[in-house]
Amino acid sequence: MTPWEMMENQTTVTEFILLGLSNDSHLQIPLFLVFLVIYLITLVGNILIMLVIKVDPQLHTPMYFFLSNLSFLDVCYSSVTVPKMLENFLAEQKTISVSGCIAQIFFFIFMVGTEIFLLSVMAYDRYAAICNPLRYSTTRSHQVCVKMVLGAWISGFLDSSVNTLYLTDLTFCSPREINHFSCELPLLLQLSCTDTFANEMVILCFSMTLGFASLLLILTSYICILSTILGIRSSEGRRRAFSTCASHITIVLLFCGTAFIRYMRPASGYSFALDKLVSVQYSILTPVLNPIIYSLKNKDVKLALRKLLGR
Repeated sequence: MTPWEMMENQTTVTEFILLGLSNDSHLQIPLFLVFLVIYLITLVGNILIMLVIKVDPQLHTPMYFFLSNLSFLDVCYSSVTVPKMLENFLAEQKTISVSGCIAQIFFFIFMVGTEIFLLSVMAYDRYAAICNPLRYSTTRSHQVCVKMVLGAWISGFLDSSVNTLYLTDLTFCSPREINHFSCELPLLLQLSCTDTFANEMVILCFSMTLGFASLLLILTSYICILSTILGIRSSEGRRRAFSTCASHITIVLLFCGTAFIRYMRPASGYSFALDKLVSVQYSILTPVLNPIIYSLKNKDVKLALRKLLGR
């Protein structure tokens, strides 16, 4: 029997089954409660950061403008996967339509791409503030900051569009189980009964180009920042300069590090359990950690929070 005859004998899939984090029925309610609390903390923490930056005039600077956009992005980012995940913890039929799965992948890549580009913008902003302080105030007007953020969103949209453009042309056949808590592009391509080689090449080339360009900008910016900090004579000056970058460096390591492990590890050591844990880290835990990291490590944000809560 030819591959085409085999494909014709298969049933065309109209929906997928998300197997989730665990098949153990006794764990569904506890997992639901845990991730519900995490999601609520994500929403409250990031909205609080946006509110604090909005109402405190001392935080109306480029760095906090970018942080406010990062918090808004994290709210959107976590809302792409977590609500459906929570629904499936309580549902008997853990299904998602093909169109719903493709839409989830589109918005997930959109948010991930935008966050990577925004982190690059924030790294470049710290480079400009520390390495060229005299020119910083004249080159970082509000209009320039808006254009930089808009560029990050447009780049994320283009990245997502290219990665998901051909998914609607694919045909999916049984089996229809996705061994994950959300739809992810590599797992979806494995379920296609049509040739996905062209999709994989386009995705690989485009993602590698944009991803490594962003990481190169972040790395170059921090190499220059480190060189400048080491040239500062006073220990207090070095401490203050480094403290303005510490939160951003932590977030970059958490987000980019786990995403790199998720998509760049060798296939020989593949594990669904490890895959799910790493995905939880960068898609669910990172958005909840961002406001915590910035509120704990940033003196200005802590002071603004005290003022707001004191009111």
